[in-house]
Amino acid sequence: MNADDLAILRTFTHYFLHLIFPAAIAYIFFQPQWKKAYFIMVATMLVDLDHLLATPVFDPDRMSVGFHLLHSYPMIAVYFLMLFFKGNIRIIAVSLLFHMFTDFQDFIFWQH
Repeated sequence: MNADDLAILRTFTHYFLHLIFPAAIAYIFFQPQWKKAYFIMVATMLVDLDHLLATPVFDPDRMSVGFHLLHSYPMIAVYFLMLFFKGNIRIIAVSLLFHMFTDFQDFIFWQH
């Protein structure tokens, strides 16, 4: 597989994990309100607004986790603690933690 094919696969995997896979998480873990849960999970993509504070805004060779404010380890600890609350807070926590995993795998598993 050449570099261009890998870049396409990396991009597809990243956005699949951010936008499509959360529907499965919502459906499996948040029945019967899975549609609401999925909407909340997609809305948590706003966590990426912290990328606007970086220069450059997007760098494919930069690890988001631990670099951006809302992707920092202290914030990840807050997201973990949110798991212990019920309702929408737990949905947000699951989504944010999965978002961090997605960004982590995007850097770790796709190094060239």
